[in-house]
Amino acid sequence: MIELGTPNAPTAGAHIIDITQDTFMAEVVEMSKTVPVIVDFWAPWCGPCKTLGPALEAAVSAADGKVRMVKVDVDQNQMLAGQMRVQSIPTVFAFWQGEPIDGFQGALPQSEIDAFVAKLTDLVDDGGLDAAVEAADEMFEAGEIDDAAETYAAILEEDPKNVGAFAGLAKCHIAQDALDEAEAVLNGMPAEISENPMIEAVFAQIALAREAENAGPVADLTAAVAADPANMQARLDLATALHAEGQVEEAVDALLAAFKQDRDWNEGAAKEQLFKIFDSLKANDPIVLNGRRKLSSMIFV
Repeated sequence: MIELGTPNAPTAGAHIIDITQDTFMAEVVEMSKTVPVIVDFWAPWCGPCKTLGPALEAAVSAADGKVRMVKVDVDQNQMLAGQMRVQSIPTVFAFWQGEPIDGFQGALPQSEIDAFVAKLTDLVDDGGLDAAVEAADEMFEAGEIDDAAETYAAILEEDPKNVGAFAGLAKCHIAQDALDEAEAVLNGMPAEISENPMIEAVFAQIALAREAENAGPVADLTAAVAADPANMQARLDLATALHAEGQVEEAVDALLAAFKQDRDWNEGAAKEQLFKIFDSLKANDPIVLNGRRKLSSMIFV
């Protein structure tokens, strides 16, 4: 087992590697499409990291290939840590099928770490429910909302704690402009999955959809910002209106411009709105990756 106090030292075990921002997509997002991947954000000076790291490594090694682990030194990869909204270390994420599905902060007892890893290994063979969720997702993307909702509901009858099915069913209601029903679905889920990133993404989508109901005309707000670039409320209203019209990338750009203009306005409202949009999208969405990179360059400049 390595000492985490030694920067850039190679990690032990065939299923445990160090990565950088350049290898994140290949070793985490793409790799997680075939095997769950644990991402451990740490630093050489972090005391709790020296406890958590070896404990995680032991659990991953015991899983014998059913789960992989990658380690990210935040000192060497500040931009990646910023993109993943890592605010304290150690922070751990679990990726599956290209998306973050679970995570925690701080050191945990070995028993809880073992349970965390065991839950991920169960994903590899879930009796076909993962394939069913994937099929329902394809229906949703194809606009077959009713069929997708029926499939998600059937999955929940088999697995009342299936995160993907809860998130998918709620998204179906959002697509049908039934925001109250979407919230009801999420409010009825088990508490232990309520903070899952997939669920948080749907909550963000609901919040954005409610904001869209009161969005003003894009043309009028664009003119208002052009007339008074210091009008921060107009800048945020413009971003809301752009997002409501499906111009997500343009909304992100508008918020980045607002953050650059005055990052502290209204207790950091521009940054908060950016995170809301990022949370509503898949972690590997190009809009998210590019937006987080631009925001990080402003923060760490």
